[in-house]
Parts: sequence; C-alpha cells; structure tokens
Amino acid sequence: MAENKSDVLQGTLDLMALKTLESMGPVHGYAIARRIEQVSDNGLTLNQGTIYPALLRLQQRGWIKAKWGTSETKRRAKFYSLTRTGRKQIDQETENWERIAATMARFLAQSN
Repeated sequence: MAENKSDVLQGTLDLMALKTLESMGPVHGYAIARRIEQVSDNGLTLNQGTIYPALLRLQQRGWIKAKWGTSETKRRAKFYSLTRTGRKQIDQETENWERIAATMARFLAQSN
C-alpha cells in the first residue's frame, strides 16, 4: 500500500533547511522540520533521523552554526542559524535545483 506523504528527494533537504533558516532566522531543529512539512502542505514528513543528520552535515560544511538555548517550551534546544557562507550557498543550491527541475520538466513534457 502506497503512502500519501513523500520521502524527501535526496539532496533537497539541505536547500529546504537553508531556505527555512533564511526565512525564519535562528530556530531549533524541530521547528525547521515542522516548517518544511507546513510549506510542503504536509506532503513531506521529516523525523529526527532525517532532519538532525542534515543539520549536522550543514554545520560541518560551515553553512549553518548552532548555539544552545531555551525553546518556547522551556526545554534546552540547539538553535541553528545561517552563516555568511550558508547565505551564499543558498544562491548556488537554488540555481542547481532550478536547472535540475527544468531538465526534468523537459523529460516529463516528452510525448511517447
């Protein structure tokens, strides 16, 4: 039986997380995941095993930084924010995905 919600296409999560941080400012990982789900109109589902490895990868690349703080529920949480390098990377990643999307659109438009 097929699920209604889609898995995140490999490589897209980095850009979605970067764009979320660009629009929301510093925020914790749970909020990033929920925002991505909201923007996708709940077409995507992200769990801790998906979002936190992506955030760690982005942090290791120097595109985001993390700082401990207190969440709105008074729990200790790691808050993520964009670095200068991350802001530049958004443009590069966006161009790449626009190119890929245009290529896929050409394939999908072909008639058999």
